[in-house]
Amino acid sequence: MTRTRKKSALLLALAIGGFAAAGYGYYWWHTARFMPSTDDAYVGADISAISAKVSGYIHTLAVQDNAQVKKGDLLVQLDNRDYLAAVDQATGEVAAQQAALSDIAATRQLQLATIAGTHASLLAAQAVTLKTTSDQRRYSALASSSAVSQQIRDHAQADYHQAMAEESKTRADKTVAERQLQVLDAREQQARAALTQAQAGLAMAKLNLEYTEIRAPFDGVVGNRRAWSGSYVSSGTQLLSLVPAQGLWIDANFKESQLANMKPGQVARIVADVLPGRTFNGHVGSLSPATGSRFSILPAENATGNFTKIVQRVPVRIVLDGDAAVLGLLRPGLSVTVTVDERSAR
Repeated sequence: MTRTRKKSALLLALAIGGFAAAGYGYYWWHTARFMPSTDDAYVGADISAISAKVSGYIHTLAVQDNAQVKKGDLLVQLDNRDYLAAVDQATGEVAAQQAALSDIAATRQLQLATIAGTHASLLAAQAVTLKTTSDQRRYSALASSSAVSQQIRDHAQADYHQAMAEESKTRADKTVAERQLQVLDAREQQARAALTQAQAGLAMAKLNLEYTEIRAPFDGVVGNRRAWSGSYVSSGTQLLSLVPAQGLWIDANFKESQLANMKPGQVARIVADVLPGRTFNGHVGSLSPATGSRFSILPAENATGNFTKIVQRVPVRIVLDGDAAVLGLLRPGLSVTVTVDERSAR
């Protein structure tokens, strides 16, 4: 009886094992083989390294580690007295160039009046020349017939030459006045160029003044603070890091043998080590164009005699859906397990 009972128990165990194997085989054939999984996956985010654009002493440190900030909130205030003085200096240079342009404009009006005066003088000289020319011609004819004395003729001829000389001088004065207007044009162009340069300097000075206020570029949480009140920082010095409040993703490193049917858009399930009882939803965003080893500092060189084949891994970007992408439960750097359902895109 005991042997029969043992035999029945063995047959039952074999039957259960067979059913379990058949069930697993059925599950693997219809489900498991389409759901590659990896635990070589980590939460990622666009962490911004906040740096100083200009140099100076830290006047105010408005945030501490792990502080939540909104876009536009003040993070660090540098001592801005030097930059305020630079703005005042640049403002004075702009005002000086504007005054130079005003002076040139007034000089132009004066020069135009001078040109008008020389033109009138030239017309008067031409009239005198015309009169003396007629007198010289008339007295020369009269002197030939002894109607007037030679002295009167000489006086008329002298007046004629004097009038010609005066006309030439007036014409030269008019030319000089017109050329002076061209000089004013060149000075105006130079002053306008200097004004543009001064305005650019003022704009740069104002920008540098704005750079003394370092503000949050987006909503997030402050971390890795390296700034202290009263310390001196130079341009490019990293002051702190800002972790975005949303937009998290997963970088899952799948084996090369798991990528044959993986495509963007396929549904993914994520389980984080920090919350093993909760499943996050996402989908495949993109696949890396090369394996992770090709992007390392020292890529492996396999053209050697001691080659050992190693299964390569390819980074796959998993986009988190809904609230999973919000900073809180998940944080950059946490380990997760990712399972992709390849049937969702078949």
